[in-house]
Amino acid sequence: MLEIRWHSRAGQGAVTGAKGLADVVSHTGKEVQAFAFYGSAKRGAAMTAYNRVDDDEILTHEKFMKPDYVLVIDPGLAFTADITANAKESTKYIITTHLSKEKLIEDIPKLQGKDENVFVVDCFKISLDTIGRAMPNTPMLGALMKVDGMFEIDYFKDAMKKVLIKFPQKIIDANMEAIQRAYDQVK
Repeated sequence: MLEIRWHSRAGQGAVTGAKGLADVVSHTGKEVQAFAFYGSAKRGAAMTAYNRVDDDEILTHEKFMKPDYVLVIDPGLAFTADITANAKESTKYIITTHLSKEKLIEDIPKLQGKDENVFVVDCFKISLDTIGRAMPNTPMLGALMKVDGMFEIDYFKDAMKKVLIKFPQKIIDANMEAIQRAYDQVK
């Protein structure tokens, strides 16, 4: 089973990102879950969202997991939350930040020694440049597609267009550009 934990602040789109990923995965015949855990249910409060993906029926519904991926879309949470909680040796971390990977690892002791499993991309800058607002969830999905290889990027973008169909074409196009840029820029 593939397990993904998102670290975010309420209002940054982690729940929407988790649900969007689940929507794309659900059309492949796999079983999938997307859910969130909110502390204080107000905009800006720290929160986590989760995905599970498996070929078989997923019987667990608990938030506790040993994630394969930890997606940190609020860079401050990499410093204040324990993003390594319950991690496996092989857990991969994709963190939105303007810092270099080396500087980020140097500044976060719990990431030291995990160099091969830490990836960085500035999802805030990408979303501001493409979407016009700080909405780092879709760029994070682009970075995940690059690091995991779950789907070819063109397939994923086509599938995400269907998820975003309720939005104007300008917003859909901006999100496609954000996904592609994060896919290209994740290090």
